[in-house]
Amino acid sequence: MASEQQDDSQRAALWIVGLVVAAVLLVLVGRVVFNQLHHAKAPVAQGLVIEEELLLIDMPLSGEVVGTVFFAVAESAMPAEAAAELAKALEALAAAPSRKIVIAGFHDASGDPLKNAALAKARAIAARNALKAAGIDAARLQLRKPESALADGPAEQARRVEIRLLD
Repeated sequence: MASEQQDDSQRAALWIVGLVVAAVLLVLVGRVVFNQLHHAKAPVAQGLVIEEELLLIDMPLSGEVVGTVFFAVAESAMPAEAAAELAKALEALAAAPSRKIVIAGFHDASGDPLKNAALAKARAIAARNALKAAGIDAARLQLRKPESALADGPAEQARRVEIRLLD
């Protein structure tokens, strides 16, 4: 009789342990599934730029300037007045179908150099994206490493992107 009670107690204990293990596994699997669903549907935060792998060339500036776009302070969105400069670049590319463009963003030397370089890069990317949207093959568009503008020039010169036709 005592042996039967012990067997029943052991069976009950095994059932309880089995149920606890199953509950823990269910919670873990549920969490993994929830995280995957949550991350798959997570909205992109405003202002967050998800960018493709970019190759920034590091070469001396050369070629003919076919467009210069000036940006507002701390802004990387293409200004409305950039259309005329982009049109000049598009015209130059159409006239020379075998040539490429290099897009160079500039920044000033004041403030955080890393933030300034990132802003200059974002401006150059905006110009490249505008040219791509106008139908220019991405293979013809190169981005140059951001450069600091001369400190003695006008402030707007530090907030520019130059579009140059490469020889």
